[in-house]
Amino acid sequence: MLRQRFVLDTTALTDSMAWEKEGCTTVCEGMSAILDCVAEARLHLGISCYVPYPSVFNEIRDFVRHNECDKTVLIKADTWLIKMTPDRYEVKIPSKIFYDYVDYMRSRMNKGMNVAEEAVWESVSRCIELSSSEGDLGKMKDEIEREVIGSVIRKFREKYRNALRYGILDSAPDIDVLLLAKELNAAVISQDLGVQRWAEQLGLRYLEARSFPVIVREYLRRARAIHESGGLPIDISYDVEP
Repeated sequence: MLRQRFVLDTTALTDSMAWEKEGCTTVCEGMSAILDCVAEARLHLGISCYVPYPSVFNEIRDFVRHNECDKTVLIKADTWLIKMTPDRYEVKIPSKIFYDYVDYMRSRMNKGMNVAEEAVWESVSRCIELSSSEGDLGKMKDEIEREVIGSVIRKFREKYRNALRYGILDSAPDIDVLLLAKELNAAVISQDLGVQRWAEQLGLRYLEARSFPVIVREYLRRARAIHESGGLPIDISYDVEP
């Protein structure tokens, strides 16, 4: 029987909706609960959960330390997550994927440029409006910086992030996740839209981080029920929320 393989990115452990479904109230509790789930799946079902090393594992380690989680969380991550460096030289990616990525990035950069132009025009227009109503702009330096420039920059950052960051691969760990999943023929576990988009382009199986613990627990539930029934066909009752 072919065993399930999963490649996790950092969001597989840190996504709030994932650990809230585990009944946890803090990210440290949530990471610990998800890793417990990974451990059970490894011991009882032979399911293997990989993380690219050192890129993603270092992100997880830094996240644990930054949030001052108990050291047992890092011990669990080190024990139950299989650390593996993707073979960046041998994994083959179709040239069409590379072409599509460059074309996609060009369109996103154009969107980012449009957002920047809008911010410049808005700041100039508001300064002109202030000048016509208030007079000497030199005496209004603090007000301009606070009311005009600060406001425009805040909006610019939000729009620029939406235009350029969401849905793209913007870090080496993201690429490592995809390469390792391609190498292992494994499913990708992530909540990152960029990873999701390009996992689909590469023909990789993809699961949202918030669904991953639920699915693993379903595997475990089914395995226990089959074991208890002596291997006979079974019906499993589910807890349905009213």
